[in-house]
Amino acid sequence: MNHLDLAALLAEPTTPLMRAALRELPPKALETLASAAEQATEQGWRQVIAERTRAFADAQPDAGPHPVTAYFTTTEDSGSGASVGWSPFIAALSPTEDMPDLRHTETTARMVPFGEAAQAEEDFADPQLAEALQRLAVLDPPAHADVLRVHLPTSRVTRVKP
Repeated sequence: MNHLDLAALLAEPTTPLMRAALRELPPKALETLASAAEQATEQGWRQVIAERTRAFADAQPDAGPHPVTAYFTTTEDSGSGASVGWSPFIAALSPTEDMPDLRHTETTARMVPFGEAAQAEEDFADPQLAEALQRLAVLDPPAHADVLRVHLPTSRVTRVKP
C-alpha cells in the first residue's frame, strides 16, 4: 500500500478496513492520531484562506502598491447560539505588514434583516474562502476582538489578539 492509498483510507475512517484497524489501536495512539488529523485539517483550511485571499488581492485593480497583508474581523452569529466566527469579507488589504486601524468608527448598531446578511454573503463572498473561515472558526474559535492576519508572500495565517 502506498501513501496515496493510505491517505484515501484515512479520509474515509468509516470503511470496514479502517474501522477494524482503528479498533486495534491503543487509546493513546488514537488520541495522537486525532490530534495530528485536527492539526493537519486546521493547516489545510489556513492554506485555503491564504490562497483565496491572494486570488482576491491579485484581482484588485492596480491602484498603488501590491498588498502584503489582509485582515479579517470577527462576526457574531446569533442564530446559532451567539457564536463568534470570521467574517467572509476582507476587512483591509495593506501594502505593509503594519496592522491598520480596524476599530469600528461608529458605536451605533443597526439591525440587519434576516435574509440581507445571507444574501450579501452569497453575492459578494468567495464560497471557498467563507467555508474555510467557518471551518477554522470551529477548530480554533476566535474571541470578539480577534483579527485574522493573512501574510500574502508567505501564506501565513495568524490570529492577532488586541
